[in-house]
Amino acid sequence: MKTRKLGPFEVSEIGLGCMSLSHAYGPPPPRAQAEAVLLGALDAGCTFFDTAAVYGLGHNERLVGEVLGPHRDRFVLASKCGLSRGEQRELNGRPEVLKATCEESLQRLGVDVIDLYYLHRWDRRVPIEESVGALSDLVAQGKIRSIGLSEVSAGTLRRAHAVHPITALQTEYSPWTRNPEVAVLDACRELGVAFVAFSPVGRGFLAGGVRELTRLDAGDFRVAMPRFQGEAFLRNLDLLDRFEAIAREAGCTPAQLCLAWLLQKDPTLIPIPGTTSPDHMREDMAASGVNLSDDVMAHLEATVNASTVAGPRYSPAMQASVDTERLPGEAEV
Repeated sequence: MKTRKLGPFEVSEIGLGCMSLSHAYGPPPPRAQAEAVLLGALDAGCTFFDTAAVYGLGHNERLVGEVLGPHRDRFVLASKCGLSRGEQRELNGRPEVLKATCEESLQRLGVDVIDLYYLHRWDRRVPIEESVGALSDLVAQGKIRSIGLSEVSAGTLRRAHAVHPITALQTEYSPWTRNPEVAVLDACRELGVAFVAFSPVGRGFLAGGVRELTRLDAGDFRVAMPRFQGEAFLRNLDLLDRFEAIAREAGCTPAQLCLAWLLQKDPTLIPIPGTTSPDHMREDMAASGVNLSDDVMAHLEATVNASTVAGPRYSPAMQASVDTERLPGEAEV
């Protein structure tokens, strides 16, 4: 596995997002299966693991801590604060809450320090300077090594970076979600902030994992996402057929096409796909060895983009919790 810079760290160019092992996509997998994903990723060369306090209401941090704890010196550990109560998605960015959440996360993870600690969402009731100031105190206390932000705009990133250097900014980025291209990617390059792409295979859709809505569990939060509903879903299925044809042209799987596209878009970008399947995990990690021609890159971007994907990425209620730039023509909520 090739590596990339993540602030003071050197990590595998593809990390592992651990959310789906505990949260959001239906019931968690059996413990043995979750362990196989985590340990298999480590064996495949992954050295960057991403979790959060909200995933499974602490379940994910405990899982990651218990399974990967004996190998702590082999990977960079990221977690998040500021978003709690599971599906209610309560935002709270008050300094005292962020500090208390960090103490709880340290205990669940079984570690003395977290390498990269994100503000999961910006709570607009609290100035970003105050929330980042609290995280800066945690750095000074040796409880976290660096600070990250998730789902914030370029302007908010700059305000935060003026308080304390930001190591990474994390948001959704894939061929079918292109909002970071508006301003955030440029701001990250300007400030020397690593960009971490979550949901890099379109929440499984671009990997061909959701061709029938009946496959989604009632507790799967994709059920509430406009791209997985009604006419938009049918239009996106037609788009998926064309996307899969490009993957065949490139000699890789659709998931690998997404990841290779991201890796070639920006040499400082780090995608963190997630999965509950050991086989899919190995497929994702193997994308590090996929090289796409200029023709394939151009064909992909002409086929899947903001103009061809049907439906916004979030419902209005979920979109209200993020601070990201809108694409031209995208409705404000």
